[in-house]
Amino acid sequence: MSHTVLAELVANVLKVTAKAGDTVSPDDTLVILESMKMEIPVLAEVAGTITELKVTEGEVVRDGDPIAVIEEN
Repeated sequence: MSHTVLAELVANVLKVTAKAGDTVSPDDTLVILESMKMEIPVLAEVAGTITELKVTEGEVVRDGDPIAVIEEN
């Protein structure tokens, strides 16, 4: 089953720390967002393999935008 990780606020994508094909556990950092001078890590919510990363560094995401798709183990 696929799980989509969504942005929870408007922010800049400061750093992408994961890539498609990576195996992740819950609470692993996928990307780091920057909003109002604060760095906010976006964490994997389930264990599995990243099938698609939907953001790039420097991009702006809005609340509800997809960040990554994880195929659950």
